[in-house]
This record gives sequence, structure tokens and C-alpha cells, in this order.
Amino acid sequence: MKKIIQKNLFISLGWIFVILAAIGALLPVLPTTPFLILALALFAKSSTKFHQMLLNHPWFGDLLRQWEKTKTVTRQVKIRASLLTVASFSISIYLVREVFLLQWMLLIIAAILLFFIWRLKESGQQ
Repeated sequence: MKKIIQKNLFISLGWIFVILAAIGALLPVLPTTPFLILALALFAKSSTKFHQMLLNHPWFGDLLRQWEKTKTVTRQVKIRASLLTVASFSISIYLVREVFLLQWMLLIIAAILLFFIWRLKESGQQ
């Protein structure tokens, strides 16, 4: 009984993280990749079907397979993530141009996010 509850909990949490990742793809404040990595780890412990679904996804399957295998990302992924982060946060900062404190908060969040992106280990692949 305990295993069934744990399995269902992991599957539910995995889907919550997939949903948060999807929202994060649209909103600059939520990161996408960490939520997908968390979902991947939860599905690995609870559902082969959902785990494989993420690994075989056409948009981010390659990145998740690489992360699962080597815990690394390519420099190209870091550059793309950085450019998307800068672009999305720049738009957000512009949209709240009347609220100086919110602009600073977004700037700090963007800087922290960029810091963590560039701290990820790199693979030799390009």
C-alpha cells in the first residue's frame, strides 16, 4: 500500500512540475529546465511510461537525456538559455517601467538565474 501511495505521489508531483515548466516557458519568472529535470527524476522512480515520454519529447528530450546521462549541458544550450532569459526579462522590465522596485527585483532574479545557468557543467558537445 505504501509503495502505491508513493508511486502516485511521485507521478502527481511529476505532472505538477511538467505544468510549472510549461508555465515557465511563457513566464520569465519561472524556470523551465529545472522543473523538467525534477519531473524526469520523479517519473524515473514512478512511471516508465511518463519518464520515456519526457526523454522522447521532440523539443527537450535530447537535453533531458544528456542531463540524465552526464549531468551536463552544452555551451550552445547555455547561450540559448541566457539569450532567452535576457530577452524575456528585458521585456518584463520594460512592461513594469512605472514600478522601479519591481524592475530591480526582476533584474536581480535574472542575474541569479544567469549565474546558475553558467555554473552548470558543460559537455564537450556543441
